[in-house]
Amino acid sequence: MTEIKLYDKLDVLILPVILIIIWYIICDLLMLIPSYMFPGPIEVVNSFINLLVSGKLLKDIIDTLYKVFLGLFLAAVVGISLGIILGWSRRLERLCSLIISVLRPIPPIAWIPFSILWFGIGTAPAVFIIFLGCVFPILVSTIDGVHRTRGVLIEAAQSFGVSNLQMLTEVILPATVPYIVSGLKVGIGIALMCTIAGEMIGSSSGIGYRILTSTSLFDTGSTVVGMLVIGVIGIIFDYIFTKIQEQIFW
Repeated sequence: MTEIKLYDKLDVLILPVILIIIWYIICDLLMLIPSYMFPGPIEVVNSFINLLVSGKLLKDIIDTLYKVFLGLFLAAVVGISLGIILGWSRRLERLCSLIISVLRPIPPIAWIPFSILWFGIGTAPAVFIIFLGCVFPILVSTIDGVHRTRGVLIEAAQSFGVSNLQMLTEVILPATVPYIVSGLKVGIGIALMCTIAGEMIGSSSGIGYRILTSTSLFDTGSTVVGMLVIGVIGIIFDYIFTKIQEQIFW
């Protein structure tokens, strides 16, 4: 049984290993693609080691994660609070539905020019872009969670004469938690994409900035390192939220 579980875990590595071998043959062995257009795995490993030893990679990761967590936190505060209020009050939801429907489909990247005008260059514009990318998935998931709260729970609470505040905090909010986590899981993926885009244009630090500067210097090895680091961070966050969902979904 243990061997089967171990095989299932290792099974996911088969395709990546095959792709790395093909990548090595094309770029490093046969040299069919010039390194300035796309680097081989050896150059990427060397770039990774150089960035790691110099401390630049760790600094970039910390800068990027700081922006991601700050933007996601602000989006969670606004999205969850507003989602519970709108989900609880049908009238307020109808009043805000048109604004949400108009703003929600707008790509966060479209706000980059305004974020630079409003906040300048640095951390603030990237956090603003992340906030815009995360707040709507969290908001919509929270509203949906409030709507899906079982009527029997609400009726039982009302029969005990609980106040509206108790209804929200002790009945609605706990029942909505799984949907909030789903919204956060979607939001973190969007946050990483928004962070890279924001750092490329409106920031002077982070992985996105590293990708942009490395590409302009034809250091494609460092560019691919930055891309892969973002992918690994995304996998880690997805795993964490998946485990959380497994614990709270009932």
